[in-house]
Amino acid sequence: MFTINIYLRLALIIVTSVGGTVLAFLFGFWYAFPVLLIGIILLVGYILLGTVQSAALLMQKTDFLGAEKRLNMTFKPRWLYSANRAYYYMIKGGIAMQFKRNDEAELLLNKAQETGLPSDNERAMVFMQLANIAVVKNNYQGAKSLMRQAKQQKVTEPQIREQLNEFEKALKNQGAMNKMRHRQRGSMIQPGGKRRRPRGR
Repeated sequence: MFTINIYLRLALIIVTSVGGTVLAFLFGFWYAFPVLLIGIILLVGYILLGTVQSAALLMQKTDFLGAEKRLNMTFKPRWLYSANRAYYYMIKGGIAMQFKRNDEAELLLNKAQETGLPSDNERAMVFMQLANIAVVKNNYQGAKSLMRQAKQQKVTEPQIREQLNEFEKALKNQGAMNKMRHRQRGSMIQPGGKRRRPRGR
């Protein structure tokens, strides 16, 4: 999809706004109208779409810091078109995960789900990311519940299906390992098995 560089977009908004105002003052409104209209379209696009698309391209290049800076150039996230707002929270949550800011990531990813992601592919990915955070927090029951929700989505992308299957296998192995550890701890002989009698007076 064609996208305008954010810096070029902002420069064009300034140039068309100033240029249109000058033309309106010198020659009248109708001479300035086409220039002002271009500026208005660019401004509305910036407000409703934000910098989500260009941030996603940076994410694909694993430039997480650059993607975070680009998202921060969004004017008002709550003013974004609903799908873009969901993507905004999803990408920002993914970046927070990369930098180990798990509480922030969890909050943002839940916001993405609540806002309404446009397809089951994205919903499944977010559920899997939330499950990953739950594992980091040793909440394996929560992780399994989130993975069940992820598997309920109608995923059409083979890569996402493969990631879900791999994560599910890893989660099952981790759960088995934890059960074994619990059994081992329960069967361990506690030190001081014999009870000491109180010293007589």
